[in-house]
Order: sequence, then structure tokens, then C-alpha cells
Amino acid sequence: MTRPGGELLGNTLKMPPDSLECRANMNDNDNNNNVHLSIVAPAFNEAENLPQLVDESAQAGRAVGKSWEIIIANDDSDDETSKVLDRLRAEVPQLRVLDMQKRSGQTAALDAALRAARGKYIATLDADLQNDPADIPRLLKLIEFAQCDYVNGWRKDRKDQGWRLIVSKYGNAFRNRVTRETIHDSGCGLKVFRRECISRMKLFNGGHRFFVSLVRMEGYRVMEAEVHHRPRTAGVAKYGFLDRFFKVIRDAFAIRWMQNKIVLWEAKER
Repeated sequence: MTRPGGELLGNTLKMPPDSLECRANMNDNDNNNNVHLSIVAPAFNEAENLPQLVDESAQAGRAVGKSWEIIIANDDSDDETSKVLDRLRAEVPQLRVLDMQKRSGQTAALDAALRAARGKYIATLDADLQNDPADIPRLLKLIEFAQCDYVNGWRKDRKDQGWRLIVSKYGNAFRNRVTRETIHDSGCGLKVFRRECISRMKLFNGGHRFFVSLVRMEGYRVMEAEVHHRPRTAGVAKYGFLDRFFKVIRDAFAIRWMQNKIVLWEAKER
């Protein structure tokens, strides 16, 4: 396999979604404690989307050619999500399901899934099918070839309603200005990273929108790659404009405070 080309700007690498061809053994791998890749997603009332999500995630796991698992954190859904997950567990042995004991929100469900993940590498994505799991093997290869620790997806060609695109554009600009980042799409749910990136991370409510800053604060190398994005075809969006606007403003300044206060050190015992 050839080394991918791309433009490296500082510590952000911009890659088109089809720039790297990934070929791998398509054989299934047994789910064991020596897991290479964990694919995790929080889910709230996504019963209609889960069969395709699990099927496509399983295809991505097989394409990697090493051991893999899928973890779905069910955030106390009140639709058929639980029943659908029971059926899918019987069909896909690599699927693990976490049931949040009460509705806790996207950040908490994601954090629970991350802490349960056993993979050397972890991929996150949203359960609404707008992220494409087929991008995961390519992002994983970027970590190996580009020698970074964390690859953040960039939905350059977003398939959302116009008002969402406007809010996202100005929201990202505001976040970048306050947190001194250059990332295009901090809110993209599709990310792949080494598991040690989250070993010391403590997520706060809404912290999933600032994953890049939290990872970089721990001293890890962050890159960005274009990913595919699809329109939502089932279920309903869980956020509106007012749900996140003021929270993002508040949380951005909290991140800036943390950036100024973070303590990084290295020590070696003689």
C-alpha cells in the first residue's frame, strides 16, 4: 500500500475522502481481549438506523483485517432500540451493548462506550447513519502512515439543512477563535484515535464537541481528514439551534480556561 499524499498544515492534515485505497483480509475475527479496533456509538431512539449502522460497522471492522468489536451505548431509549439491539447481538457476535441506567445525554453515553472499549484503536461515530463507517479503515491507515495519534473527520460536503450549515460554520469559527484551534469540523462524530488519547481525559457534559482540544491538551498529535456525509433518512435530529448555541459559547470559554491551566509533565524514575 502506498503512502497517502496530502497537505500538512501545522498539525492538521487535509485529505480527500477517496485518497487512500484500503485493502485488507475480509475474514471475521473472534471477539477477545486482544482487540485491534473498537467502533463505538451512543444511541438514543435510533431503532430504524441501528441495523444498517451495525452492518456497515461490521463491514468496516472486517476490512481492517484484524480483531474488532462494536459497542452501542443505549441512552435509555424509549422506542424499539433495545429490542433491535437484542436481535443484532444474536446476529453479530462482535456487538456489545451498554444500557445507560437513566437517560444521561450524548456525552455520557459516548464516555461509557469509550471506557468499555478494549481496542488498541477506537473509532467513534453517530448512530444516525450520517457518518459513513466505510471511512474508518482509511482514517486508521492515516494514523499509521502520517504518524499521528488522532484523526478528526471533516464533513466538507455536508448533507444537512441550510440553517444547520450556517450554524455549524459560525459555531466552528467561534470555537476555533476562543480555543485557538484551526480545525474545520470539531462537531463531526467520526473520529479515529489511539486509545491512550482518552486515558486521562475527563469528559464534561457537551465535551464531545471539543474532543480535538481535549486530546491536543494532553499532548497528542491531531490531524483532519475529509469524510463522507449522508442525509438523515430515518429518525429525528436530537438537537436544535438553541439546544447547543449558548452551551457551546459557555463550554468554549471553559476549554480556553483549561488550556491555560493544564499541566503536562514527563518523569522517569532512576
